[in-house]
Amino acid sequence: MLLLALLVAILVKVFLVQAFFIPSESMIPTLEIDDRVLVSRIAYLFDGPDRGEVIVFDMPMEYEDPPEPIWESMVRHVVEAVGIRVARVEDLIKRVIAVGGDRLEVRNNRVIVNGLVLDEPYVPPGARMADLGPTYIPDGHVWVMGDNRDNSRDSRSFGPVPVDTIVGRAFIRFWPLSRLDGL
Repeated sequence: MLLLALLVAILVKVFLVQAFFIPSESMIPTLEIDDRVLVSRIAYLFDGPDRGEVIVFDMPMEYEDPPEPIWESMVRHVVEAVGIRVARVEDLIKRVIAVGGDRLEVRNNRVIVNGLVLDEPYVPPGARMADLGPTYIPDGHVWVMGDNRDNSRDSRSFGPVPVDTIVGRAFIRFWPLSRLDGL
C-alpha cells in the first residue's frame, strides 16, 4: 500500500501538480521566502501563458549538473513528491509581463507593453527599474519579471524565456497556512 501511495505521488508530481518552495525575495510581496506554491503542470497544454500569470520555468543559465544515478534520482523524486525534502533550485518563479509578439519598454519606472502602461498592483511601492527597450518578444517566448523589481534576476538579465521551458502555472500559495491564497 505504501508503494502504491508513493507511485501515485510521483505520477501526480510528474504529470499534474508539483509543489515548489520560494528560495529568494524576488517575488515579494506576492511570495515570501520559504512560501510553498502548487504549480499546474498541465495549465499550458492547449494555450500559452497570459500576461500577469505567475509561472515556474527552467533556469536559463547554461550549466549542467553532473549525471545522477537512476536510483538516486528515484529516491530524490520520491522524497520531494511527499514533501520530506524540497526540490533543488533548478527552476525560477516569476510573473509573465509580455508574450510572443509584444513590444515591451520600461520608461520612467513604468512597464509599457504594446504602447500601454501596465497596471501592476503586485509591485511594492518605491520599486525602481532602469529604462529598457523597446524589446520585441519573439513568438514562442515570454518576458518575465519578479514582483520585487529591485531584487530580481529576470528577463532584464537573461532575456525572453522559451515557452517550452515553462514547468507550469503557479495557482495557489499553500504554506504557510496563514498565507493560504490563490495566485
